[in-house]
Amino acid sequence: MTNFEYACPETEQDAVEMLREAGDAATVLAAGTDLVALLKSDVVQPQRVVDITRIDSLHGIEATEDGVVIGALTTLEDLNESPVLADYPCLRDVVAGIRALQIQQNGTLGGDLCHLPNCWYFRNGYGLLGRNDGKSLTEVGDNRYHAIFGNSGPAKFVSASRFAPGLIAWDAEVRIAGPGPQDADWLPLQDFYTTPRTDRHGISTLKPGQLITHIRLPQRERTLSAAYEVLEMQGLDWPLTAAACTLELDEAGLVRTAKVVLGHVAPIPWVSQPAVSALIGQPITAETATAAGHAA
Repeated sequence: MTNFEYACPETEQDAVEMLREAGDAATVLAAGTDLVALLKSDVVQPQRVVDITRIDSLHGIEATEDGVVIGALTTLEDLNESPVLADYPCLRDVVAGIRALQIQQNGTLGGDLCHLPNCWYFRNGYGLLGRNDGKSLTEVGDNRYHAIFGNSGPAKFVSASRFAPGLIAWDAEVRIAGPGPQDADWLPLQDFYTTPRTDRHGISTLKPGQLITHIRLPQRERTLSAAYEVLEMQGLDWPLTAAACTLELDEAGLVRTAKVVLGHVAPIPWVSQPAVSALIGQPITAETATAAGHAA
């Protein structure tokens, strides 16, 4: 592990300032369930680690007139147990697939959304794009769990977030603070993720001095949601693939609007318009679901 400065702010403004001062050489520490391993293996080598766990405003789940606001440091266990999120069952579906109790108790929603790729080339020090001597190791080597969509560019990894598909299906937004002390804007989560063309581009739109502080979910009537993950061993592994869906039904029980988002198949959460087209105007049946799955 490379030596680094440790900073522990108690307000969002202080966190932004501490991140901004160090620029690209800073990283955020939330629960550390993934970051600590990356630090130990020297895959990530920050000059400053900013521990945000003491910032009270980043914790909790609050119902509002328009929906629900979730602090970025809210744990997966809190997501699962909160009655405020009863109308968003797709989130609980994801928690149920995470079998490690220590991850449920300590892992945070904001940390999951920023989870770096699980690509073994990246995790073994070959950079975000998995290159060696200018060649893509993914293209010439083992690529069983790499991108099948959106892989025409140099990025071949898959987005590692387990909650992003469900949140995007709900048209969730994220609040991004920084880089100025008073700067804060809401951004559709769907627009948060990017497909990098160089190792320096990263997996999201976050710039030096910025961090996610909250996630906002809209309130919609007559909307159903669910998420499903395919796990190779039904254990502590990462999903092979995943899907999340929201459906708004009309009074006749037919699908009026829908959003289907695939996970772990592309460098970003993958919105499937063909699947949506297969659902619109149809009743919710096994046949409809099969058609949407084939379309996706």
